[in-house]
Order: sequence, then structure tokens, then C-alpha cells
Amino acid sequence: MEPVQVYSVSDFQAVCNQIMETAFSGVIVEGEVSSFKVNQGKFVFFDLKDEQSSVGCFMMKFALRFPLEDGMKIRVRAVPKLTNWGKFSLTVQAIMPVGEGSLKKSFELLKKKLSEEGLFAPEKKRPLPESIVKIGVISSTQAAGYADFCKILNERWGGLEVQVAHCQVQGMVAADQIIRALNYFNERGEVQVIAVIRGGGSADDLAVFNDEALVRAIAASKIPVITGIGHEVDESLCDLAADVVASTPSNAAQMLTRDRREIIASIKDDVKRTNNLFNTKVDELIDGNRGEMYRVGQDIVVRITTMEGEIAAQCKILEQLNPEKVLERGYALMKGDIGIDNVVEITTYKQEIKAKITEVKER
Repeated sequence: MEPVQVYSVSDFQAVCNQIMETAFSGVIVEGEVSSFKVNQGKFVFFDLKDEQSSVGCFMMKFALRFPLEDGMKIRVRAVPKLTNWGKFSLTVQAIMPVGEGSLKKSFELLKKKLSEEGLFAPEKKRPLPESIVKIGVISSTQAAGYADFCKILNERWGGLEVQVAHCQVQGMVAADQIIRALNYFNERGEVQVIAVIRGGGSADDLAVFNDEALVRAIAASKIPVITGIGHEVDESLCDLAADVVASTPSNAAQMLTRDRREIIASIKDDVKRTNNLFNTKVDELIDGNRGEMYRVGQDIVVRITTMEGEIAAQCKILEQLNPEKVLERGYALMKGDIGIDNVVEITTYKQEIKAKITEVKER
């Protein structure tokens, strides 16, 4: 018979924790909250239970980014641990409410708290900059909402500089990724507006946009933020904190750009009105004082000639901004994540190509 390893109590506890941390480096557990309490303003304790079992949970208050109450159903990311007092518990790293009732309750509690702080005050809202040419986008580049956003941008105007921060837009890690993207754009200061976009989904999918830390990061952004999250009926706390709210990602793209077709139509209307004004003035002069007709007519001709020159210049600029013209000059549009072995889509003037990346070098 082999000798049995003898442990001290402390060593046994340490070995157990080592085994659990190796086997469960980050386990996700779902259940109902009970016995929720906060000690000394910084330690959070509660039980997570279902019909048959219950497990104690511990976390630091600063990590509690959704309000909790007994009876709420939540999902936690945690590490199992055996305490020095021999009690098994979960050390919670992050939480997220699940289910319609818990999500609504958490939403209302946090909305009330942040409203009382003045975080959503109308006077804090900033309008979108005029003549936007540089946009920072925070989204998942694989999502349909992102594709719709880019499509509308190019159709309406084109020629914009769009910097994209790819990140997850649902799940327990999404909020921290979006916060890092917001900080990135604010630190660099290279864009005029930040668009946080995500297409439609279930209430659970959109729950990340009610994360307290994320809501505060949007409210604190030095650069104006526009949100386009979910469908028209969806509302999140991130929407309330943003400077401008769009109903969908496509609507966000519409609000950020001018429509070249509307501008061309407006220019044509200006020309028509000017011609009508000219004809009206000529008729008035003919019926009135003919002595002044030539001089006034010459002034109007000069004005029309100047306006026609300006119109021609604007039309030329609009034509150069047409994405198809850019492709026709030999450029190509690439879509996808840059990385070895990734497949990207390349659009030229006459071809659509899928290519596999074999090498990436810094310029």
C-alpha cells in the first residue's frame, strides 16, 4: 500500500483551490439571487440558487455593474473557491441579469440611480458636428447591423474616413471591450463622432448596453457619441447617455451623412429659381423703366454665371466622391479582419474577389 499524502489544513485548502482554478478558470453559473447584502460599503455577498441547490457568492462592490435584488435571475462569471473557513463559494468577476423580468427590474433601478445623478440631463447633450468626414465606429464587423451601416454611408455620400474598433456586442465580456474602444477613440482624438452600433436581438442579447460602467463611459466621452442599437422599439441606458440616438444602425448612418441625391436636387431647384427670378426681373424692367434694364440685366447675368460656376464645382466634387469612380481609377475596397489565414472580400471596379491573407507587414 502506497503511503498517503498528509496535508496541513492550509495546504489542503490551497491544493483544492489550485485544482478548482485549473479546472474552472472562469465558470459561468445561472441562478436566482437570494440573501443579497453589502458589507462595509465594498463587499457583496449573496446566494445563487435553483430548485435543488444553492451556492454562496462573493464579489467586490466596484465590480457590481448591474443592480441586484433578491429574486432576480442572473448569470455570473466566477471562480470556485474554498475559503479559509472551509466554506465553498464562488468569487464573482462579472454578472448579467437574464430573463425579461430581471432585465426590466435591473434597467429601472439603474435608470433611476443615474437619472438622479443627472447623467441623462438634456443640457449635457451635444449636437452632431457639421460636415462630418471622420467617424469612429464601435461594432462587431461580422454583424448584419454593421454591414447595413456601411452600405448606407457609401450610398448617401461616400469618401468618408471610417475607423472601426471591432468588438463583441453581446455577452459578459462585451461591455469592457466597448469601453476600451471608447477610450481608444477619445485618447487618439482623430474622429469627429463615435457611433456605437448593434443590430436587433433579444433582451438578453442587448443587456450589455445597460451595463453601468459602459453607460458612464459613453456619458463621459469627450467626443460626441451616437448610438444605433437594436430595433426602433428597443431602448437602452446607453441610448439615454448618448448625445444623439438613432433607432437602428441604418438610421445612424443616415443621421451622420448628407444625401448626394438630395443635394443635387437642391442645386437644380436653386438654378430653376434663379432663372425664374431672372425672367421676372427682366419682365418687370421691360414694363417699367427700360433705361435701367440693360444694367440690371447684366448684374443678373453675372450672378447667374457665378452661381453656375459654383454649382459645376460642387457637382464635380460630388462625382469624385462616388465610390464607383474611386474603384474605376484602379482602387479596391477590402472588407474583413486583417490577420494571417483570414479570408477577406476585395471589390474592384469589375470584380468581387475572396482572398486568403498569407502575410501582414507593418508599413
